[in-house]
Amino acid sequence: RTALEEAAGPGSWGQMQSSGPHGSRGTSRGWGADITLPLLYPVGCHWARRLEQEVDGVMRIFGGVQQLREIYKDNRNLFEVQENEPQKLVEKVAGDIESLLDRKVQALKRLADAAENFQKAHRWQDNIKEEDIVYYDAKADAELDDPESEDVERGSKASTLRLDFIEDPNFKNKVNYSYTAVQIPTDIYKGSTVILNELNWTEALENVFMENRRQDPTLLWQVFGSATGVTRYYPGRYQPLHLLGRYIQGASSPKDMVIIVDVSGSVSGLTLKLMKTSVCEMLDTLSDDDYVNVASFNEKAQPVSCFTHLVQANVRNKKVFKEAVQGMVAKGTTGYKAGFEYAFDQLQNSNITRANCNKMIMMFTDGGEDRVQDVFEKYNWPNRTVRVFTFSVGQHNYDVTPLQWMACANKGYYFEIPSIGAIRINTQEYLDVLGRPMVLAGKEAKQVQWTNVYEDALEGMGLAPFPQGWLVVTGTLPVFNLTQDGPGEKKNQLILGVMGIDVALNDIKRLTPNYTLGANGYVFAIDLNGYVLLHPNLKPQTTNFREPVTLDFLDAELEDENKEEIRRSMIDGNKGHKQIRTLVKSLDERYIDEVTRNYTWVPIRSTNYSLGLVLPPYSTFYLQANLSDQILQVKYFEFLLPSSFESEGHVFIAPREYCKDLNASDNNTEFLKNFIELMEKVTPDSKQCNNFLLHNLILDTGITQQLVERVWRDQDLNTYSLLAVFAATDGGITRVFPNKAAEDWTENPEPFNASFYRRSLDNHGYVFKPPHQDALLRPLELENDTVGILVSTAVELSLGRRTLRPAVVGVKLDLEAWAEKFKVLASNRTHQDQPQQCGPNSHCEMDCEVNNEDLLCVLIDDGGFLVLSNQNHQWDQVGRFFSEVDANLMLALYNNSFYTRKESYDYQAACAPQPPGNLGAAPRGVFVPTVADFLNLAWWTSAAAWSLFQQLLYGLIYHSWFQADPAEAEGSPETRESSCVMKQTQYYFGSVNASYNAIIDCGNCSRLFHAQRLTNTNLLFVVAEKPLCSQCEAGRLLQKETHSDGPEQCELVQRPRYRRGPHICFDYNATEDTSDCGRGASFPPSLGVLVSLQLLLLLGLPPRPQPQVLVHASRRL
Repeated sequence: RTALEEAAGPGSWGQMQSSGPHGSRGTSRGWGADITLPLLYPVGCHWARRLEQEVDGVMRIFGGVQQLREIYKDNRNLFEVQENEPQKLVEKVAGDIESLLDRKVQALKRLADAAENFQKAHRWQDNIKEEDIVYYDAKADAELDDPESEDVERGSKASTLRLDFIEDPNFKNKVNYSYTAVQIPTDIYKGSTVILNELNWTEALENVFMENRRQDPTLLWQVFGSATGVTRYYPGRYQPLHLLGRYIQGASSPKDMVIIVDVSGSVSGLTLKLMKTSVCEMLDTLSDDDYVNVASFNEKAQPVSCFTHLVQANVRNKKVFKEAVQGMVAKGTTGYKAGFEYAFDQLQNSNITRANCNKMIMMFTDGGEDRVQDVFEKYNWPNRTVRVFTFSVGQHNYDVTPLQWMACANKGYYFEIPSIGAIRINTQEYLDVLGRPMVLAGKEAKQVQWTNVYEDALEGMGLAPFPQGWLVVTGTLPVFNLTQDGPGEKKNQLILGVMGIDVALNDIKRLTPNYTLGANGYVFAIDLNGYVLLHPNLKPQTTNFREPVTLDFLDAELEDENKEEIRRSMIDGNKGHKQIRTLVKSLDERYIDEVTRNYTWVPIRSTNYSLGLVLPPYSTFYLQANLSDQILQVKYFEFLLPSSFESEGHVFIAPREYCKDLNASDNNTEFLKNFIELMEKVTPDSKQCNNFLLHNLILDTGITQQLVERVWRDQDLNTYSLLAVFAATDGGITRVFPNKAAEDWTENPEPFNASFYRRSLDNHGYVFKPPHQDALLRPLELENDTVGILVSTAVELSLGRRTLRPAVVGVKLDLEAWAEKFKVLASNRTHQDQPQQCGPNSHCEMDCEVNNEDLLCVLIDDGGFLVLSNQNHQWDQVGRFFSEVDANLMLALYNNSFYTRKESYDYQAACAPQPPGNLGAAPRGVFVPTVADFLNLAWWTSAAAWSLFQQLLYGLIYHSWFQADPAEAEGSPETRESSCVMKQTQYYFGSVNASYNAIIDCGNCSRLFHAQRLTNTNLLFVVAEKPLCSQCEAGRLLQKETHSDGPEQCELVQRPRYRRGPHICFDYNATEDTSDCGRGASFPPSLGVLVSLQLLLLLGLPPRPQPQVLVHASRRL
């Protein structure tokens, strides 16, 4: 046998098989008789042991793990060991959150009661005028700056206040606490009698808003969203709030809705476009408590999307519907029977998850004669459990009586949508009908609902990405109309609107334990949908005020069966505790660690939330400094002064809220300066400071200085090619020695937010962290020896029976020097020997130093990133995913189970805006006729022509109809990043823990390699033949984050995640009066009316504006 055959183990070289479960087999190329490959298994193991010993020796000498343990024990009198008791902790926090939310609930109830009383006492005024009402219009200042503003032209600003605003720390913006602000949608005429009466009686709410703030100065926005479309909020603020859907959620009970759309051939181009826009607006009125499906019909009915049954109306499902609706095509004949039978069958399907409360069918059509009474008799009569709402869309001359009859006969309502300006009003009007049972139920229905998480209505305050502190939940409470038309008359069944109060998540987060849970412990909370209210991974990167921030608990973490079980128990309102083995993603999202975590959870009473606590076992205990000796305080504090850095190493302090008056800064040098200046004025025991944080910070300053004194100062780092040594602590100190090394220190100064710190706590042994490199960026620049590799390890401290990890220590290796050292350690010589050159006339074993032209030797970390290589040309690729360096070898390592892959989705990512399409000058959703249409005489006599003409005339009078609402216009996709889904892929060590040889089967280009895990590290040592050709380059593993559509929604809805809806439902009341079911309210396509309007415009006598929808405008929510 040749040495090459011996390296392959028993059997012939060609028969050697990989020991991995996915291994391939093949034949390696032959080497010359005079140059032989080493006996890979024994020699590779020998090299691995030398590498392990070198790393361990350096860390023992310079890391100072043992010495730091002794320092802690020597200073045992300066701290106490406290215990985190999960059950007590989580119950206390849940109680505190309950108390916080209860204060907001009491404020809501005061507002709702006051609003009902004010409206009941108000006397309706038929002759009220605009100049009789004085208020602050949220858009007034902006309109005054615009000389072409419609309101300026009408001269209505005489009744509008001009306010002064002051900066407020709660809102981080300018507000006015003396007045409320009013917001009226652009498609509602603010001079109508209904709106003016609404402004009149709601003015009295100002005093209640102010009294609420006096009782609770932490209150954020207090808002009354009226059914008329008027929004009054406090405090007053320049520019409107973004409220939208969050208040709709409080106006009705959950809904099961089927939307059916007539796509018969009679639907003209404009009408179909109006229908598509109307359906999208209708979908926006639904929340995650609702279920929906959308179908189109002509002779037959079919779903517009891949959803074959009712699905949850969450953001992603609604997106699927909206995209599918745009693909509807008109053809065939109208078949109401097919559409309604499909809808009733959907609502009767009891084998799926659904809301099980309000049931309704929304039909959009251009008109028809069939009343389909037989369908209603079969499916809905006599109980009429399903409400039917009909929408006559577009301009036409059809008899609308059948559509009115359908709605009136099924406890619904009939609406007309003649043009784009009527869409939003009429697609939200149905909520008034659904609100009737709530109003009639009285106090029983006065239930506070907490919405999903939304981005604050402060328009992001110019901050991007959106910080978690400006996420809010809104408590909503319906406000009922208590008036009666006369003695003995029926009770009024109209909902006045919804009262709301925002609660910042930051205010809730302040009630959770602060820094006592360690770097990897945290508190989280979820709602009945499983969406997180609190979670360290809740970090939306874009601003979108229309949609809620819905991140499922199983998407915030890496999903597994144990977490599914925990989530279900929390949704069911149970208490529980469970220790699990699970996967966690590193902070920089490059690594996966398998860890042990303890989950403890309890419900938050009087709410639909549940609170959870996650603790690693090593965070059961924590240190609490007890620095009562003021002389010692001063002594340790002096080591924070920059004047000490040259001798004691540079100190970074975590940017925490140590004191109320401490000025924050993203620059750590400036923050330290601010901290020192404040400490010269106050003591660590000051009431304005967090004594726990300050004492622990000062204690750790002294302890890490003692590490410098005992270990680092007397060592020559250059001897072992070290750029720096460092220590980071739970107390917030990161000390880097020597001082000059701080210039190239790029780690986060907050240890709890530093990836090396958190990973070191979760892993035993030494954790290597190469510099982060993106494949698209230029290679590392190895100049001035500044590129280093971090090696860190946790300091485990045992005090009696209590074990904790209060610090992490490590070294920073000089990349270039250690690359040379790596070649020596993986060679057949000692430090003193000279390398033995193998050549044609000599017989010797090859190694990684001498034969680097034939052998590739690398160290790869547990994430698959290159750490060291014997190839000089690969040094600038250190930190890259190894597949980008040697795709062939990385794929073999994966196939042989050295690595396991984990794929997940980031639903909070931000993507660059898509380039705008070919947008015309017409309003969105409006049909734009072609040149051929204009030349066609028949087109001018069509309903589409009259509808377009009417919209243009309306637009001349109400030009705001052609403008986007400010809530929609700001942050247009052309200028702002949009939310998107990114697919993330990480690799981590698989099940193989042994070392063995394997063959990469590439036909004539097969390669032999040896791989072995290095003990007590996160490294894999690999020795391989260098490839002679690139025939095996086809398989390339990808690690980089990529844009994705996410999991297939059509498949996900077949296995929906567990959820629960609200526990109470108001969908029926025996006393409900259903006689008000819509009689039509829009202007007909009358030639006389249109010509009269045109003449008035030509004569320069603009008519007094009237609401487009004369009746329904007063009921807009």
